[in-house]
Amino acid sequence: MKTHLKGFKLTSVFILIALASMVFGCTQEKYKESTDETLNITEFLRANEEEYSLFLEILEVTDYASFMNTYGTYTLFLPTNAAIEGFLGDVGAGSITDVPLEDLQELAKLHILSDVVTTVEFNDGKIATPSLQGQFLITGASNINGESSITINKDSRIITSNLEVGNGVIHVIDKALRVADKTLAETIDADPELSLFAEAVRETGWYDVLDQPVTYDQDSISSHVSVLAQTNAIFQEAGLNSIEDLKARYSHLDDPTNPEDSLNLFVAYRIIPELDYLADLAVKSVVLTKAPLEVISVKLASDSLLLNEETFNGIFEPGVQINRAQSDITASNGVLHYVNDNFFIKKRFPAPVYFDVADQPEYRQLSAVFRKPGNYAELARSELSEVTWEGNEAFKMGYLAAATGDGAQLSQAWHGDVVELLRHRTGVINNLAFTTPVIIKGRYKIWVSYRQNARASSSVRVLFNGEALPRLINFTEYGNTELPERVLESQGYKRHLSVTTSRFNSRLAGIVEVPTTGRHTITLESLAYAGGQSWIDVIEFRPVDMDQLYPKFEAGGDGLIYE
Repeated sequence: MKTHLKGFKLTSVFILIALASMVFGCTQEKYKESTDETLNITEFLRANEEEYSLFLEILEVTDYASFMNTYGTYTLFLPTNAAIEGFLGDVGAGSITDVPLEDLQELAKLHILSDVVTTVEFNDGKIATPSLQGQFLITGASNINGESSITINKDSRIITSNLEVGNGVIHVIDKALRVADKTLAETIDADPELSLFAEAVRETGWYDVLDQPVTYDQDSISSHVSVLAQTNAIFQEAGLNSIEDLKARYSHLDDPTNPEDSLNLFVAYRIIPELDYLADLAVKSVVLTKAPLEVISVKLASDSLLLNEETFNGIFEPGVQINRAQSDITASNGVLHYVNDNFFIKKRFPAPVYFDVADQPEYRQLSAVFRKPGNYAELARSELSEVTWEGNEAFKMGYLAAATGDGAQLSQAWHGDVVELLRHRTGVINNLAFTTPVIIKGRYKIWVSYRQNARASSSVRVLFNGEALPRLINFTEYGNTELPERVLESQGYKRHLSVTTSRFNSRLAGIVEVPTTGRHTITLESLAYAGGQSWIDVIEFRPVDMDQLYPKFEAGGDGLIYE
């Protein structure tokens, strides 16, 4: 699901400038570690009405004051009275009661997260836990007159952070957050710097797609999309100054509305059929686009995200950089990003995919647990969108972020986390099927890496898109630490971590022909009794002509280790 360079840490790439400034004493932001812990959020507001009476009134009008006074785990981004007065002025309202109740409800929910998130956890732009309103909040940094501050959704500054209350934490902000109510089409139209891109979107018929409200299919998968837009200045650098120029260069069928026309594909290639903020792109190697079977590779380099950067046949092909400062613009039906160069569809070749099976969307949203050492969570089959299995409805799939230096050495797993299955066998949890990341069409070797356990299943069959692979996997089998690595590889095993340990093992399940570029299904079927846990680390898809041993995975870390 992710590719990155040796020594890079995905969790540190987007560390905010503002946080660094706080560490080194360069900010004037007030930081208060605790208040009277007997006060819950609503009680805290009542005790400080001179500063927060207007947001308290919003909670009371919407009937949210009562649940914000119950015990739980919440994060509140609390607008000051001045911030709410600014909001009222913006919407032309003289008082709270002049604002429609539905709008107040959406406004209140946008400021609340159902998890405790302190500023220490603002490390990747998007906060992992969505607001109660459903939209994600974006952290950033500003520096005004030498004073550094954390920002929320780009222009609300945190002026007091990490106020601990009985049911969570409060961050005080100087401007009320606004619900993103424009569609992507409307958001693109609203930026005059995107006028040529907007014309291309209209000419090709994609405007209607980008103007649709969000819907959900039978599997609860949303219709959110992400758009990679480019400004007029970027077009001009490529010699494209008008829609006529774009048609002349790209519309080879002279019919931009035809899905096979090159201008239509030009726009479709910039539309990703899922909600991908920069933080999401940073942990992916490839993303699908609306151009049929065409993908964009994503590479993390220092603090930049590069699209389609590769070396092929010894020739380096530079990538297209995403403009971080402009990007992560939330719309009602997706997110908008800006790129710094013009680009077109690139021919793709098989590329490795390192699938960290513990990195599921639902676990990632548990910000207090996900990749926080010493934490554990488990979800039912119905709660996971990209994993399913047969067996007892009562059993759940566990996520384990191992404690550093734990006795079972689980902390040596890549990213320090694993999927934990209690009794992987028929009747409990079996035929465990994962939806893979995007895999480019081609021929691959599939490796399954796990933490050995004597009570795990001793016979597991791997199926790719329902077709069984030839080699069974014995989860009770220790890793070999003595044989030379190339000899071990010839026997269908390898040491996948950067440390030598028999606790982990990696087994070649077989070779598959991936028929189409896209997401596929890989299934683990237990053929034997299992009385204890099975711990799964990584499933690798490596092109058959690639080195199968390197890069290795950084034990307990995020990096890739090259020979």
